Amino acid sequence: MIKAFILAGGKGARLRPLTLHTPKPIVPLANTPFLFFQIDHIKRAGITEIILSLSYQPRKIADIIGDGMKYGVVMRYTHEDLPRGTAGALKEAENLIDDTTIVLNGDVLTDTNLLDVIKYHKERHAEATIVMTRVINPAGYGLVEADAHGRVVRFTEKPAEDEIVGDTINAGIYVLERSILDRIKADSPQSFERDLFPAMIQGGANIHAYLAHGYWQDIGSPQKYLEATYGIISGRMKLPAYPQKACPPNHWEKRNVTIDAYSILDGGCVIKPNVAIENSVLGEDCRIEEGTLIKDSVIWSGTRILPNARIERAILGRQCHIGEGARLHPGAVLGDKSFVSDYSVI
Repeated sequence: MIKAFILAGGKGARLRPLTLHTPKPIVPLANTPFLFFQIDHIKRAGITEIILSLSYQPRKIADIIGDGMKYGVVMRYTHEDLPRGTAGALKEAENLIDDTTIVLNGDVLTDTNLLDVIKYHKERHAEATIVMTRVINPAGYGLVEADAHGRVVRFTEKPAEDEIVGDTINAGIYVLERSILDRIKADSPQSFERDLFPAMIQGGANIHAYLAHGYWQDIGSPQKYLEATYGIISGRMKLPAYPQKACPPNHWEKRNVTIDAYSILDGGCVIKPNVAIENSVLGEDCRIEEGTLIKDSVIWSGTRILPNARIERAILGRQCHIGEGARLHPGAVLGDKSFVSDYSVI
């Protein structure tokens, strides 16, 4: 039976300060822990057994997901005290893997049809299939080159500018046969991207590439996290079916408040008069005082914003305090419990 394996052990360094207290797999995306998007994605392919590879703040993740039963899956966990790379993490779970496995990076938001990928993989009798997607700027990603038959001929992880020869990148989704575990060293760190795949290609292994055409966005940096948020609130990506939660009502005087149809507000928010919220997400129990503008931004739960503040294309962590008349310009990212004094500009 095919299982799914999610690489969720990274520290999310590029997403800091948001990930200082919240591991990247459960960072709230449209007020839903990100991992639920991946669980929902996997379930749609009929896969109900998921192995979650953890390392950084594992208890916080396990406490939310548990055994997975109430979300319709069986969740199993592996834990690395010392990171062993992406391939090493799969080797660590060797005793839980007995068949073809679909592997997903723990920071990819996509609606790629996994059933189509698996079918493609089986039809080509591949040992590994790498899902790739097209991007405008491939710098910073793994570049995948395939021949006319879809066989991978070159894999370059984070190429230099003069090495970029195409726009198809590694989408962070792989279908792997169990035989690949024999290629992974048990006693040293090893990654799919820098070690295993290049070595397999050089040795003539049957690795194929599947070009995905659906929605794809990683959430690995604040800017990309915002782009993923816009993908959801614009309707290009759907919210997962779980978790369902009963939210207390929000409170505002609707005749004096402008909240556009794209914005998402969790329960318990208090919105004072003459507030405008555009293309933004607010977590639960936020308090927005009069005269404030929030545009193209994400504000996590429990944050208070005093009168006449302006927040545009910014991300605020939990329980922040934004002073009266403060200005947060595009690119501002505040960690949990940040304090911005009155009339400050960030």
